[in-house]
Amino acid sequence: MDLESYYEIDRTAEFILSRNFARVALQFPDDLLKDSTKVVRALYTKLASLKASSDEEIRGDGDVGLFVMADTTFGSCCVDEVGASHINADCVIHYGHTCLTPTSTLPAFFVFGKAPINVSNCVNNLLHTADTAGKPVMVLFGLEYAYAMLDLKKAVLEALVSYESQAELEIQFSDVVCSVLEPSGKSSDFGGIMELVGVSHANDAAGVQSGTRHSTGGLVWNVPQGRKVEEYSMFWIGSENAAFANLVLTFNGCEIVRYDATEDRLVTDLSQQRRIIKRRYFLVEKAKDANIVGILVGTLGVAGYLHMIHQMKELVTGAGKKAYTLAMGRPNPAKLANFPECDVFIYVSCAQTALLDSKEFLAPVITPFEAMIAFKSGSQWTGEYVMEFRDLIKLSPEEVGKPSEEARFSFLQGGYIEDQNLDGIDAEDDEGDLALAHATEKALSLRDRHPNSIVKGMAKSGAEFLAARTYHGLDMDSYSSSPEPFIVGRSGKASGYEDEKSCEKK
Repeated sequence: MDLESYYEIDRTAEFILSRNFARVALQFPDDLLKDSTKVVRALYTKLASLKASSDEEIRGDGDVGLFVMADTTFGSCCVDEVGASHINADCVIHYGHTCLTPTSTLPAFFVFGKAPINVSNCVNNLLHTADTAGKPVMVLFGLEYAYAMLDLKKAVLEALVSYESQAELEIQFSDVVCSVLEPSGKSSDFGGIMELVGVSHANDAAGVQSGTRHSTGGLVWNVPQGRKVEEYSMFWIGSENAAFANLVLTFNGCEIVRYDATEDRLVTDLSQQRRIIKRRYFLVEKAKDANIVGILVGTLGVAGYLHMIHQMKELVTGAGKKAYTLAMGRPNPAKLANFPECDVFIYVSCAQTALLDSKEFLAPVITPFEAMIAFKSGSQWTGEYVMEFRDLIKLSPEEVGKPSEEARFSFLQGGYIEDQNLDGIDAEDDEGDLALAHATEKALSLRDRHPNSIVKGMAKSGAEFLAARTYHGLDMDSYSSSPEPFIVGRSGKASGYEDEKSCEKK
């Protein structure tokens, strides 16, 4: 496949000129950065050709400026509005895999790419899955295969005519949400992406009224009334990436099979992916015992991220724990190791980057949904999982707070724990001796004949953690102005210093 077709040069140039953009940011992931210079040259050539052939006067002060963004602030799947603002860009052209999360300030145009796929083999595996499942099949795919969905649908219809099956096969296809995002949160299509994957806007609107709308990984589909999503078998076309992991978690009650288009084979053993759910449940139980919580800002462009950060602060403080907000770009074990006082971190980011494998981290990293289960009193995990934090914003503050005064059982510590409530003292008791009495009461540990049966959870701050450390850094005496004498250090090799050799001779 040639470069102009893969990167959709014609459609991108038409979009830029139709909106009269003067400064355009081109965002590439690391694996596609090698083609950035070729894409820029091809876009400049196409823009000049369209301007020369256009009869209408094109508004603007001059030529269009194209700027390549190589290193994104956060995940490469999100639109980097922070980096684009440094060059005063009018819009962002996003290449490669994307989460399609709404932007806050800039419009975004998406080029998903075109990964190779064997349509005939994919259809054969799809029909075999639908025949053996005995239930409706929902086809989902990575966005890099969106261009091939129209051919795949036609091939399925042709194959169903001659396919011999004892039961009537029911196959439905999901649709791409959009190809253009506006900062207002509205999505739109440009250049036929919706038609390319077979989306009918009229039928889509009717489907919303007559069924339940579901979405994941930039895809959307409707489940008719009277039918549950658990009644479907999911057929995923693509690699084992973050979008597939989100699918396994969000729809863990469904049967899921994966067609690997790269290796051209059907994968039915998803035991490794199912272990993700067990791992996430363990992190939730570990977070319940945390005293100091760090809230990691994993995005500055996704709409609603500030509201979610404030909601997480209220949730943590309402549960009697101390919260700190940290912004550090892409988190890694070395960065988070600088905050050893934090027992757990809440990662506020898009759904594609929310699941961090925190095995190498000193403290677990959980999602806002998992924080809701860990810190909300009386909450239990029913198996439902929410990846998009925008869906959690709908919860009212009354549903989030109110910690329980009863002791809870900790599976990790093997005993009951009474959590502290930082907001437990009433306003009228803040002054006078009652405030001191309440503080003293909270500092006492309740124990019976078995010392480990009840553990009082103490919510400490970062300052208290630092004060309890045995090492506080270099001991600098700032009150003394006189210089200190030099001290002669040890000499020699680490395998044997000179003073150690003299001791051995004696």
